[in-house]
Amino acid sequence: MQLAVELEELGTQIIEASSFLEHAEKELSLRIIGQRDVIRRVFIAMLVNGHILLEGVPGLAKTLIVSTFAAAMNLKFQRIQFTPDMLPADLVGTMIYNPKDLEFYPRKGPVFANVILADEINRSPAKVQSALLEAMQERQVTIGSQTFPLQEPFIVLATQNPIEHEGTYLLPEAQVDRFMMKVIVDYPSYDEELEIMLRSATNASKVPVKPVVQSDDIFRARALIDRIYVDPRVQRYIVDLVVATRKPAQFGMAELETMIEYGASPRASIFLLLAAKAHAFLQHRPYITPEDVKAIVYDTLRHRIRPGYEAEADNMKPSDIIRLILQHVQVP
Repeated sequence: MQLAVELEELGTQIIEASSFLEHAEKELSLRIIGQRDVIRRVFIAMLVNGHILLEGVPGLAKTLIVSTFAAAMNLKFQRIQFTPDMLPADLVGTMIYNPKDLEFYPRKGPVFANVILADEINRSPAKVQSALLEAMQERQVTIGSQTFPLQEPFIVLATQNPIEHEGTYLLPEAQVDRFMMKVIVDYPSYDEELEIMLRSATNASKVPVKPVVQSDDIFRARALIDRIYVDPRVQRYIVDLVVATRKPAQFGMAELETMIEYGASPRASIFLLLAAKAHAFLQHRPYITPEDVKAIVYDTLRHRIRPGYEAEADNMKPSDIIRLILQHVQVP
């Protein structure tokens, strides 16, 4: 009875505290046609302090989504174009000598912002990836011998082109695992593309976006998400899904043993729980259900599963493996 009362009170607070997201979504719709699922995933990552890897062919408004999101959320935005000749100093900054004072002082780089668009992240070399990895994981940057904390909220939204591999570097597995979600940005529908074309032919696509959110709104939402109730059966369901990517035979999928080279790390369980809680928050619920987990599981696991040789020979992708796992793991 006490739990029911607490959840009812929490639900009321969530309804009130989540209203800022509806205002932000309305502002984004002034510029962005469709891509509702992508926008929702960006909200989810921001609410639980995660990062997103956006994958899609050029021209699908990935940059526009991120810049408009930052403007509506009233957050400092930086777009960083990653290139093969990029140096870590181009990202984090460097020490500059002042001959007047005979001292070095730090000149901070573009990573010192709230929303970072790492455009074509797979075009930069290992040293740059290492510098970005520290910022993503530790929420800090080292310049020379000094370490500087990054301002919260801090979110990295990285893009990569799935069809062009010339002049690119494979992202280190350690860095890929740091992304809470890998979101596939798909083509718009016929009607959406028609509207995009008509808007772009006029000034309608250049409508200014008003900042409708304050940082306190985000921090308050994060505090409420921490209190969202997770039933022990749902907790075990999340762990079952992740463990099934490593030991599928335990869940009646012996045929997948040779299909998966390696499965998801424990970080997947953490991110899947956090993302499900944020998804419940967007639905104005003070508790998560298996449906919240299912809604976010593809985005959370697809970049953490490496198909083996047999899977590649059968043209089986990580999404196919996840679908089989969802069919075999018992839902509470």
